[in-house]
This record gives sequence, C-alpha cells and structure tokens, in this order.
Amino acid sequence: MEFSFDLTADELRRRAEVLKALGPDWDPVTALREEEAAYALLFSGLDAEQQAIYDDLVEAGVLPRREDRDAA
Repeated sequence: MEFSFDLTADELRRRAEVLKALGPDWDPVTALREEEAAYALLFSGLDAEQQAIYDDLVEAGVLPRREDRDAA
C-alpha cells in the first residue's frame, strides 16, 4: 500500500500566515538593509587577535567574505 500526502496547501497557508503576521508595513528591502548594517557593526572595530580569528573563520568558510570590515 502506497501512502502519499501533499503538503502544498498547508505550505501556502503557512506562508500566508507569516505574511499576515509581518503586517502591511513590513518592507523586505529595508529589513535586509538593516540586517546588513547590523552585520557590518558586529564585525567592525576588531582588535588584532579578533581580526585574526575572523580571518580564520572566513577562510574556513564559516563566515562569508566581507569587502569592508569597518562600519561607518
């Protein structure tokens, strides 16, 4: 006996609920821009030892390579 269950309708409902919870004022472009700014601040102003650890993590592929490391 073969059993299959299509989750398409449930996934569409879930996505609709997420968008409803975010509300009409949610702006994905602004949210991404703010996330990038926060990420830049997180890794700015590192001392020499912290910078070396950061560089090791980038080389290991744990963190993505960033072009500018100092937040404005």
